[in-house]
Amino acid sequence: MILTVTLNTALDITYRVQSLRPHASHRVSEVTERPGGKGLNVARVLAALGHEVTVTGFAGGATGRVLQERLTATPGVVDALIPVAGATRRTIAVVDEQTGDTTQLNEPGPAIDPAEWAAFQEAYEDLLPSMSAVALCGSLPPGVPVGAYAGLVRTARAAGVPVLLDTSGEPLRRGVAARPDIIKPNTDELAELTGSHEPLRATQDARRRGARTVVASLGPEGLLASSPEGRWRATPPARVHGNPTGAGDSAVAGLLSGLVEQLPWPDRLTRAVALSAATVLAPMAGEFDGSAYEELRKRVAVTADVTAA
Repeated sequence: MILTVTLNTALDITYRVQSLRPHASHRVSEVTERPGGKGLNVARVLAALGHEVTVTGFAGGATGRVLQERLTATPGVVDALIPVAGATRRTIAVVDEQTGDTTQLNEPGPAIDPAEWAAFQEAYEDLLPSMSAVALCGSLPPGVPVGAYAGLVRTARAAGVPVLLDTSGEPLRRGVAARPDIIKPNTDELAELTGSHEPLRATQDARRRGARTVVASLGPEGLLASSPEGRWRATPPARVHGNPTGAGDSAVAGLLSGLVEQLPWPDRLTRAVALSAATVLAPMAGEFDGSAYEELRKRVAVTADVTAA
């Protein structure tokens, strides 16, 4: 069983319009709703890969109830979300069908009080002994301490559970110091953490700050990984066009599933890159084009011993 933590869950709402124009009214051709937040997207991809997943975090209000109803209908995913008084946020994605571009609007999360945070920490500790790995994903809602992920990393390490951290800003900086097994920043997040805009140098610096392995997302150029076992660059066969929302979460699912299956790093990176690209071709975050994934996985190029990025 794999555990994903999404402290700032969301109900993802996607509108599709023929062409998005500022200061204009639009007819929406399609509306879809899905449980969202980075860790929930990761969980759905893991479940589609055949892994059993438990999700935890917070859910509250009418939006939270809709999220949990839809989550319950997802095969392979177990709901262990903690109820809170505040309302779960919504995220709105507007897809321009003419260009394929996506405009994202993210609401703030509910304010979490100390009793709710304490309840989550207790539930998290109770879940860990039955887990093979844990992913800590996304932003922190108001009221959760900025060092929350650092504490959750330490708790997982004390329980002997490998932990992947995927966040940004100060929560990432503090979380790295707690020595997670893997972090997966994009290039902007990595530059903010280390001060370096050269990805290879930045991954090495992030490891010196505490992360055992750093897998940097290079967007459509693939992934750059630096670990105690070596360094690799994984590149998709071609740039794909579509909705990039959730592509990074699918990469996390690929890395995490490869970890629990004890795959060698080149195979983990191949899976992560193929899933990420196949997600761009899917209509919603937390989904991927299965046939594209199988084809892309055969064609991802992984180069060892990277000396320049």
